[in-house]
Amino acid sequence: MLPGGTAEADGAVRRLLRAGAAARYKVMKNWGVIGGVAAALAAGMYVLWGPITERKRRRKGLVPGLLNLGNTCFMNSLLQGLSSCPSFIKWLEEFTAQYKTDQNQSTEHQYLSVTLLHLLRALSCQGVTEDDVLDASCLLEVLRTYRWQISSFEEQDAHELFHVLTSSLEDERDHQPRVTHLFDVHSLEQPEITQKQISCRTRGSLPPVSNHWKSQHPFHGRLTSNMVCKHCEHQSPVRYDTFDSLSLSIPAAVWGRPMTLDHCLHHFISSESVKDVVCDNCTKIQAEGTLNGQSIENQRTTFVKQLKLGKLPQCLCIHLQRLSWSNQGTPLKRHEHVQFNEFLIMDIYKYRIPVHKSSQNELNQRHSDETTPGTKDGIAVKPSGAEQPSGTKPVFMNGACPSSFLMSSGTFPLAAFPECSSPVYLYRLMAVVVHHGDMHSGHFVTYRRSPPSPKNPLSVSSQWLWISDDTVRKASLQEVLSSSAYLLFYERVHSRVQHQSLELTVEE
Repeated sequence: MLPGGTAEADGAVRRLLRAGAAARYKVMKNWGVIGGVAAALAAGMYVLWGPITERKRRRKGLVPGLLNLGNTCFMNSLLQGLSSCPSFIKWLEEFTAQYKTDQNQSTEHQYLSVTLLHLLRALSCQGVTEDDVLDASCLLEVLRTYRWQISSFEEQDAHELFHVLTSSLEDERDHQPRVTHLFDVHSLEQPEITQKQISCRTRGSLPPVSNHWKSQHPFHGRLTSNMVCKHCEHQSPVRYDTFDSLSLSIPAAVWGRPMTLDHCLHHFISSESVKDVVCDNCTKIQAEGTLNGQSIENQRTTFVKQLKLGKLPQCLCIHLQRLSWSNQGTPLKRHEHVQFNEFLIMDIYKYRIPVHKSSQNELNQRHSDETTPGTKDGIAVKPSGAEQPSGTKPVFMNGACPSSFLMSSGTFPLAAFPECSSPVYLYRLMAVVVHHGDMHSGHFVTYRRSPPSPKNPLSVSSQWLWISDDTVRKASLQEVLSSSAYLLFYERVHSRVQHQSLELTVEE
């Protein structure tokens, strides 16, 4: 080819390359504009409607999950467990009824009870939302107003958060309306205050307080602590302490013997000897047998101390302590399985007023077949095979019931246990919180009952769900009972006779 033709060809190639680069730059510039518009549109959609995962429709038969905001599985698992307790939701509805009359609706969401009620109703499918995943960050925000600084990026304990919620609800309940002072002219001149209310205040009597201020939350119970002298059998005055959950330590395992919930409960109320205690009754008896005017030293004897349950709550939260310490002082987690049942009988752990020995002997002779099994003079007796006559059925033990007696339909096989045919304190399992991992890191999941159908809201569903943050699936009862429980949520089951008596009088 001629040199001139080669130069012309090279120039044409250079012009083509320059034109291609310009075209590519123009196309890339246009794509950049399109990408910026798409990003802005996506950001606007996120602001208006939230993440795409939150817009998923909830599948039939399941409940909404909860977003993990960093390390908030402890909060998510606890909320799922609380939402399975209808009595707690009902109490929140009655408790927050006062805020509905408040004119300032913006302050309504500043109360923990209102925020908690909205979350639990949504998780129990009682709310208007049909979203597949919910955001519970509002709970952490309202807890900050109660001076609880809980970070969503640090691992926390679900049982500690449970006590934070119950104590904060009690603080909110204690801030009940006060009686207006007589010299508070501004309050007395408010138009909503009637003349009848003003006259009551001027006479000094207290206005009627609504029932929701007086009632405790359904997890509230009372422990009794009594001490009996081993020498004269004199019993000191019973001491009462409140509790929101029973924190049970797991006793040392015995080889070849499964650990049950009954073992933990009996270990909790087991008696202990307290030595060198002054007994006023022994001192009084000693003084009566001496001459007048002779000084008597205080008689010191050994007392037997025992805890019992003085008032059992409507909703029972049981915490299994899985923290232990090694010989070097490092924390360890106990992973052994503690057997528990779908139903729990608490009659043998209830405190009863001791009866005089002569009267007790007469009652035993007349009604030997009507006495409560597992109790003796108000003191629980640990059921064991050695204490029972040969040929008799063993006393029902919570957690040691054969699997054939576990009825997934929600009914209790009382006919299989004649000695427990009519328990007064019978509880049904509603939720189980499980912790996977060790003492330094891990993850909380929840087993809970599916909410009842809208057609029969008072029924109890036999369908169980497994929930891990925003993941929800169906589970079997056998899977639930095989889990290593950390928190157990039970709700008391009342018979028809008990329901009628509760309508007339307030228990205890």
